[in-house]
Amino acid sequence: MGKEVGVAEHGSFTAKDYHDPPPAPLFDAKELTKWSFYRALIAEFIATLLFLYITVLTVIGYKSQIDTTAAHGGDQCGGVGILGIAWAFGGMIFVLVYCTAGISGGHINPAVTFGLFLARKVSMVRAIMYMVAQCLGAICGVGLVKAFQRSYYKKYGGGANELADGYSTRVGLAAEIIGTFVLVYTVFSATDPKRSARDSHVPVLAPLPIGFAVFMVHLATIPITGTGINPARSLGAAVIYNQEKAWDDQWIFWVGPFIGATIAAFYHQFILRAGAVEALGSFIATPMFDNCKKSLFFLCFLAND
Repeated sequence: MGKEVGVAEHGSFTAKDYHDPPPAPLFDAKELTKWSFYRALIAEFIATLLFLYITVLTVIGYKSQIDTTAAHGGDQCGGVGILGIAWAFGGMIFVLVYCTAGISGGHINPAVTFGLFLARKVSMVRAIMYMVAQCLGAICGVGLVKAFQRSYYKKYGGGANELADGYSTRVGLAAEIIGTFVLVYTVFSATDPKRSARDSHVPVLAPLPIGFAVFMVHLATIPITGTGINPARSLGAAVIYNQEKAWDDQWIFWVGPFIGATIAAFYHQFILRAGAVEALGSFIATPMFDNCKKSLFFLCFLAND
């Protein structure tokens, strides 16, 4: 038998055919001396740059194709449509997570990094540096779009996330929280060591559901916020587009995803991956409890400011 799993009298497993990795240290200065750490930062930077370049270019291309006032005579039924935009975002995440998972973990999103940090999957040093690399990559990616599509970029909104007319701030914030919860929950489930042990023969299994999660969330929330669920994506577009509306709504695309990531981390780590009573009892004694508490207090402060 390749995997020895005993079953107890009441149906519980007496041995595991997988191993949970040890919690990442909160602060690990040794990472700063390793080339693998900087290689991961480069991978996150390039992946986020490519993600923003392809997706924002798709959004601007679609808007130019349906613009009936343009000289080329747009067709309102033309272009890739919302379905195509959603596929661009979801498809790029699938491709980029597949390419970078073995190097950096394929985060490509500060909300994903934040959720994994709360679950002690990455150290604080790595989490902060990943977020910086992701944001810089996003800014550069949108900058490339503007450089190649200068005549269309400002005219068609620069791919910036903004709360759509007719929707309240609460609705937009809720859409970002729920959308990011779906994404980060999928990331936790797809990369769970228990699942990986059983599905190791299918190397694309983790990137595929993550990409589909992004696709489905975009279908649901593009009409509301343009779909952020990725603070780096929203920041990169806002920096290059640099219009008041995009900046006024920017906090929604940070507070919402970070709250959604926090809820997803708690739900997966302490509800699904442990007995509820056991988990709640031990949770208070863990560093993650302090991280969650401080993060939620800070996010609520920003939301009420």
